[in-house]
Amino acid sequence: MSPRDTSFHASGDTLLDVRGLTVRTDDGRVLVDDLSFTVASGERLGLIGESGSGKSLTTLALLGLLPDGMTATGSVELAGTQVVGAPEKRLTAVRGRDAAVVFQEPLTALDPLMRMGRQIAEPLARRTGLKGRELNSAVTEALVRVRLSEPDRIARAFPHEISGGQRQRVALAMALACDPGLLIADEPTTALDVSVQAEMLDLLDTLVREREMAVLFVSHDLAVVAKVTDRVLVLKDGRAVEEGPVLDVVTAPRAEYTRALVAGARKLESALDLRSPR
Repeated sequence: MSPRDTSFHASGDTLLDVRGLTVRTDDGRVLVDDLSFTVASGERLGLIGESGSGKSLTTLALLGLLPDGMTATGSVELAGTQVVGAPEKRLTAVRGRDAAVVFQEPLTALDPLMRMGRQIAEPLARRTGLKGRELNSAVTEALVRVRLSEPDRIARAFPHEISGGQRQRVALAMALACDPGLLIADEPTTALDVSVQAEMLDLLDTLVREREMAVLFVSHDLAVVAKVTDRVLVLKDGRAVEEGPVLDVVTAPRAEYTRALVAGARKLESALDLRSPR
């Protein structure tokens, strides 16, 4: 199959506008340094870098989720809302509605003491006002949409009672339940085995295309990023070292660090060959 068009969608509205984002610890260490980028509506941006490059901290800062002891400065506008310095009430309104996140390990995002169905139902009820049978039907539909073959059983289960791949699909169902404009996928397939990873990437691609959502796909795996994104931003030590259309970056990298990532990427050629057209 021929690769899809990877040119930047300049005509799309800017959904996420990041300017000079810096993340510091309370003792003054800079972990993300003066980072700027945009994501247009419907665009897919890959954020690539090795462990410790600042990828995950960047995604947390985008939703005001930095842990205690860290502070963000600069500007993060998400669907017109300024995130940096915003009160928690405003951030709560943004999360799920304008952007949602799927993390590498869903056990960190799922409540171990709450059944899966209820974890999807609560944000749905808040956003849509659905109740009773209508809410239950919406939960079942959300689970079916992520290709879970036994939605009723999954809805009744606790996180420890289902597999890692099933938990990741539930986490994806939760993220998509309120139809956010931007999906942030932070290493969503890293903890899965190869076959389950391929299924998850295919599912993610299909759902995002159907909903015409924007995606910020975070990974250390350049081959995975090459499969699912339009543009790529390369991070090293919290700073951007290269940015551009994904095919340009992986076939003619300018930065020495990017060249090293390309040289070390597994199955990169097959990833480029198998990219599906939009």
